[in-house]
Amino acid sequence: MMTKHHKQQTESGSLSFAIPQANPKALYLHIPFCTNKCHYCDFNSYILKGQPVMDYLDAMEREMELTVKKLPPGQIETIFVGGGTPTVLLPDQMSHFLKLVNTYFPNQAPDLEFSMEANPGTTDLEKLTAMKEGGVNRISFGVQSFNNELLERIGRIHNTDDVYRSIENAKKAGFTNLSIDLMFGLPKQTLELLNDTLDKALALDLKHYSIYGLKVEESTLFHTLYQRNQLPLPDEDEELAMYRTIMERLSAEGFKQYEISNFAKPGYESRHNSKYWKNEAYYGLGAGAHGYANRMRHINIKGVQNYIDATLKGLPLLEENPVTEQEAMEDFMMVGLRLLDGVKQEDFMVQFGLPMEHVFGEIIRKLLDQGLLERTEQGYRLSEAGIVLGNEVFGAFLEN
Repeated sequence: MMTKHHKQQTESGSLSFAIPQANPKALYLHIPFCTNKCHYCDFNSYILKGQPVMDYLDAMEREMELTVKKLPPGQIETIFVGGGTPTVLLPDQMSHFLKLVNTYFPNQAPDLEFSMEANPGTTDLEKLTAMKEGGVNRISFGVQSFNNELLERIGRIHNTDDVYRSIENAKKAGFTNLSIDLMFGLPKQTLELLNDTLDKALALDLKHYSIYGLKVEESTLFHTLYQRNQLPLPDEDEELAMYRTIMERLSAEGFKQYEISNFAKPGYESRHNSKYWKNEAYYGLGAGAHGYANRMRHINIKGVQNYIDATLKGLPLLEENPVTEQEAMEDFMMVGLRLLDGVKQEDFMVQFGLPMEHVFGEIIRKLLDQGLLERTEQGYRLSEAGIVLGNEVFGAFLEN
């Protein structure tokens, strides 16, 4: 089913590009600390207790300074702080961190979207006020479910009361652009449980919902249990019924499904994530962060202390790889088709200087014939059948 996108690097193809890539207008910052490790999580995160938080923030400042010297920023349009759980920072740490961001990336668009991930139960009014004063104007809460038993089963430490309290505090602090993440296809989750969660989520009257299918990743507790046949997941038909229910219910409430897993009221789509889906450049700072600029992808060193030590010597790169023209075109199609509006011929021409059919004509014709793609006035998008078989569509572009 539909899950968060993870890019895979390839090493084939030409390195020449017809059109140079613009400097990043998007900034991702990684805070790797969490109160605990969820059973499904394979993100670069570490239990907060005993961690050198201020040393880490000092290291991030060193990386910011080196990064803007190497690649001076233009006007920043979107900022996203992820993790981990960024809101485990104490209010004074939060204020310090946000001051650093605004110091090194001061040229910000008037309509800047400044998002931060948050875990319910880690956002009291003092911390939320520090976030608001530091420029954050959008919060994405990792709720996952409104069933307390299910939350415990997946390793979350918050409960539904924490969710309501956190939303209330955010509104008191002046936040109006709020989103929550939900998950489906969870162990012992039924369609009835999912509908109950949707009832409670929609009752919050928020502007944006991200709803992801569980993917069992390696190096997680769930993967270990899955290998032992001890993870009671819904079957494929049940999971598909859940996804269809999500689409139908959100649509009925006036939400546009603008991406496979994301639903928004008009004007509240995630502009930062949309930059990923449009294959645009972005800065990536922090331990384990990924960045993409000047046709180069990089991954930072992952461990907290290793990252701190690396910034004392230079940029904390784990690896840096040139993006071939072929890979960039494949990425354009795969991530672009996650958007329900699809891919645009004009955007492909701007990035690569030729029509997409010149590269992917045979694949596109095949997917059109299979009823998985459909033409639009501007390009191509997933059909209704293609939405639920998205991974098959994306994979087809790697077979070129």
